[in-house]
Amino acid sequence: MNLGDIDLALALGGLVAGLMVGLTGMGGAALVTPMLVLLFGIPPAAAVSSDVFAAAVMKPVGAAVHMRNKTVHWGLVGWLSLGSIPGVLIGTLIFANVLATSGADETIRTWIGVVLIIALCAMLLKTYLTARSGKLHCEQELLGTAMPVQIVPTVALGLVIGLIVGMTSVGSGSLMVTVLLLIYPLLRPSVLVGTDLTQAVPMLIAGAIAHAGLGNIDIAVVVSLLIGQLPGVYFGARLSARYDGRRLRYLLMVVLAATAIKLLGAPSVVAGTIAIVGVLVIGTMMLRERVRSTSSCEPLSSPSPEALNASCGKK
Repeated sequence: MNLGDIDLALALGGLVAGLMVGLTGMGGAALVTPMLVLLFGIPPAAAVSSDVFAAAVMKPVGAAVHMRNKTVHWGLVGWLSLGSIPGVLIGTLIFANVLATSGADETIRTWIGVVLIIALCAMLLKTYLTARSGKLHCEQELLGTAMPVQIVPTVALGLVIGLIVGMTSVGSGSLMVTVLLLIYPLLRPSVLVGTDLTQAVPMLIAGAIAHAGLGNIDIAVVVSLLIGQLPGVYFGARLSARYDGRRLRYLLMVVLAATAIKLLGAPSVVAGTIAIVGVLVIGTMMLRERVRSTSSCEPLSSPSPEALNASCGKK
């Protein structure tokens, strides 16, 4: 590979995706894999394998920050990995078997569309859980890295997420975080994010090695993505300290809905209509919120769970 193989448009797409992940903690493969297929015309099989490989390089960057900040629950990481590593290998094996069929690209495209719908539902559920957490955090103290682990559901979660990642590259972020919130509703948000990023590293490394053996990884695509993703994640994480990313999460949900519908075979006009209507609805909500906040002198962004916890007098 030489410098002429680098796709600057793809690097720009990686930058946008990286910023989204850094700002909101969501997106990742749920944004990148559809982008590769729909915008850049990369075959679904190559898109999945290349994204798994790129994520295996990108995730340790974010995980290292949380390791230094001691916001990683290593017990959870260990038990999740016990399920996710064999899960991603099984998922890659299923992926490989599908590659041998005549309609492989269409099958994988459908898989991605279905998992995006599941990821969208997970994001909506996470939004509800986060909104509900304010009251919960006032009633009970948040737990950190010493929180007890529920072994069976944790290993099962890792196995299922690993399976999905091996088949589609999607799920290590949005799906994992949502189910972890269901199992551990009192887990401190910073530890939740740090644990999610760290547990993804061994799973994605195992998945990247397995996918590399299939010969579908496009090195030019991986390098182009990482040129954008690595600085995007870094600057997005820096900006997230001053911006909670709530409105961007809503925009991401609209994008996921439109791309999922398109991947599942809907006409472009239907996907486009969903995107336009969604953006208009979000824009109207933002405008109403700004007017209401201005008139009542309230802050424009909702307080973080940590801020809510502090307001309840928790340490």
